[in-house]
Amino acid sequence: MRMIKYVLVCLMMGFSLTYTSAQVKDAPNREEGEGPFDTLIVRGVTLINSTGAPPLGPIDIVVVKNKIHRIAQVGYPGVPIDDKSRPKATSKNTKILDCSGMYALPGFVDMHGHIGGSAQGTPSEYVFKLWMGHGITTVREPGSGNSIKWTVDHKKKSLANQITAPRILAYTTFGQGSGIPITTEEEARAWVRKNAENGADGIKFFGAPPHIFKAALDENKKIGLRSACHHAQLEVARMNVLGTAQAGLTSMEHWYGLPEALFDDRTLQDYPADYNYQNEQHRFEEAGKLWKQAALPGSERWYKVMDELLKLDFTLDPTFNIYEASRDLMRARRAEWHEDYTLPSLWRFYAPSRISHGSYWLDWGTEQEVSWRQNYQLWMRFINEYKNRGGRVTTGSDSGFIYQLYGFAYIRELELLREAGFHPLEVVRSATIKGAEALGMDSQIGSIEIGKLADIVIVKENPLANFQTLYGTGAIRVTENNDVVRVGGVEYTIKDGIVYNAKELLKDVKDMVEKAKKDSGEEIVQPGIKAQKP
Repeated sequence: MRMIKYVLVCLMMGFSLTYTSAQVKDAPNREEGEGPFDTLIVRGVTLINSTGAPPLGPIDIVVVKNKIHRIAQVGYPGVPIDDKSRPKATSKNTKILDCSGMYALPGFVDMHGHIGGSAQGTPSEYVFKLWMGHGITTVREPGSGNSIKWTVDHKKKSLANQITAPRILAYTTFGQGSGIPITTEEEARAWVRKNAENGADGIKFFGAPPHIFKAALDENKKIGLRSACHHAQLEVARMNVLGTAQAGLTSMEHWYGLPEALFDDRTLQDYPADYNYQNEQHRFEEAGKLWKQAALPGSERWYKVMDELLKLDFTLDPTFNIYEASRDLMRARRAEWHEDYTLPSLWRFYAPSRISHGSYWLDWGTEQEVSWRQNYQLWMRFINEYKNRGGRVTTGSDSGFIYQLYGFAYIRELELLREAGFHPLEVVRSATIKGAEALGMDSQIGSIEIGKLADIVIVKENPLANFQTLYGTGAIRVTENNDVVRVGGVEYTIKDGIVYNAKELLKDVKDMVEKAKKDSGEEIVQPGIKAQKP
């Protein structure tokens, strides 16, 4: 997040970006996962697809190489399956994966996945395994400070399954790697062309002077690439989401720029006289009041903006989870997975600070959290209505900041979409096919259908009844014998027909954290409390 703040200031000032200091360690060669096989048969699952269909099972899924070849209904619930009617192995190199009684979903798509960072001390292997351990098989990488060469290199390695990692789509931060400040339309267009030549899949914007922004979007559209934007406050007054969408932006991240487009009795956010954008307490505290300054739900302005975005086929990627600490700091800070899965270096990165972006806990309490809860109510209403009227809403996490951990934060995003009013099946659709559509990949991924890539998540518990069962730490349940047990977690993450044991991937992460604690002598302690010496 420190790097993001640096990026933002650089872009506003017209400086060039190099990112050499933030590049993370390369991912090691893949040792995990079985396959690919000539034939993989997943037996006996209940299929929870992204097509809007209700669950269906038992189903056998046949994968040939890395593509779905057959989806066979093999019986009825509660009735023994006649093995004679089931798909048979067609080659010696066949894997039979018995998942009787389990559930199968399409691989999850994280539309906002940063691949770690040197400031957080999070190596790519740590990030990738947390993602894969939670069923995430595709990630849109919105510029993490790693060089475009590094990101594209890992994109290629993932496509070839040389590393244990989700499929990566590289959205380079606008201006990244430029040797000169971008101050003219032609320089903007030249950078966009070069970005495409470098192998990027799109562009991530924070904002830019309107003539520069419009030129870059226009050139990017001509090339056929997609785009995303975090509409930062330093430029949002000149181009909010309505202006950028009309200029060719294909998706927005978070919610910045959306309330500003909904203003009907003002043109600027109601900044207090002593507001200073460099003061993180100011920035986030006042942001929690912003939706109340926008047009009321159901008003003419509310629907005018929504109608225009719908007409433009614009994608909203809300990332509800990344701001949840603003409305409930203790919940985010005390999440049970920090103990075993958060690296000490990442915990230090989260710490309250006057100089670090996202560490705005200088004096945070009841009043700020109440404002943010009310903020969420309005924000969630817009998102849910947009979905109900046919708009595309995707699932993104923005993990690695503000107490949100890779993988775990993605599952929390599913819960928050449910809170916003999405039916559980609509949540699954947002997490899968809607992300694939936004990436232009819905012919390849996003649903379990014949001819698509074999990206499949296998779980024992029904996630539609409780998304918490998807967390790597599972969900708590009490048995008939009054024993307290943990249930859930992803069993298998299948990507390109390769079968990964998700629990083993998470154990690898846990071992990394234990080693880091031992090497550094650090433990997870709450802010303002000193660690107890043994």
